Amino acid sequence: MKKVAIITGASSGMGKSTAFELQTKGYKVYGMARRTDKMNDLKAKGMEVVSLDLTNDASIVNAVNTVLEKEGRIDVLVNNAGYGSYGSVEEVSIEEAKRQFEVNIFGLARITQLVLPTMRKQKSGRIVNISSMGGKIYTPFGAWYHATKFALEGWSDCLRIEVKPFGIDVAIVEPGGIQTEWGDIAMDNLEKVSGKGPYASMVKKVVDISGKNKNNLTPVEVLGKEIAKAATEKNPRTRYLKGYLAKPLVTLRKWLGDRTFDKMLMSQLK
Repeated sequence: MKKVAIITGASSGMGKSTAFELQTKGYKVYGMARRTDKMNDLKAKGMEVVSLDLTNDASIVNAVNTVLEKEGRIDVLVNNAGYGSYGSVEEVSIEEAKRQFEVNIFGLARITQLVLPTMRKQKSGRIVNISSMGGKIYTPFGAWYHATKFALEGWSDCLRIEVKPFGIDVAIVEPGGIQTEWGDIAMDNLEKVSGKGPYASMVKKVVDISGKNKNNLTPVEVLGKEIAKAATEKNPRTRYLKGYLAKPLVTLRKWLGDRTFDKMLMSQLK
């Protein structure tokens, strides 16, 4: 019997790349996302496509039940869905801040809750949470995004300890800069929210730096392979740090004091 993998946010980027990698490794793959029309290529390769809106509890319940009714088991959950809501703390609405947490934390937590009973009964399972180097560092105008990823890091650590006695492993993948639509969406949102207000001059510098770095970003396939590795290797690490600037920035943040790291960031905005 094939092992079964669920991947959220499988309509593009790292999620889609991971879906192809896990299918190559022999898994029965269920790609989940809101934009099911963007997953026709997965369907064409024999993967299952399921609609999933992480802000809607009924949608989450239905998605997990769909897999269980067809397969009767779940071996891997890759919590990949998420987005970056950028803008100054002053100008991002609390409504949008709550939506950022709804998708990046609470929706992720809910689908995890729903797969755990099956994994416990199997006495096996693997949960891979896609965090970010942004769960270890901070950048201007990313307060709400970083808040969700900092939260995901601690949440995942607690989960790992709780489920270990049941044969379930939890791994965190912390991508750096990757060639996906994530960055463009984040910067477009930043300009929309804070591009004309009191923070406009700093916003312009941040957007310009993001544009200049595009050619340096890590190909999405590299992360697809890393996520698939975290999902399948026998003794997974607790964390996988991969992608443009991920290791140097996280290392610097670890060893530099707050003020020094602040100065390093601000020096890039002169």
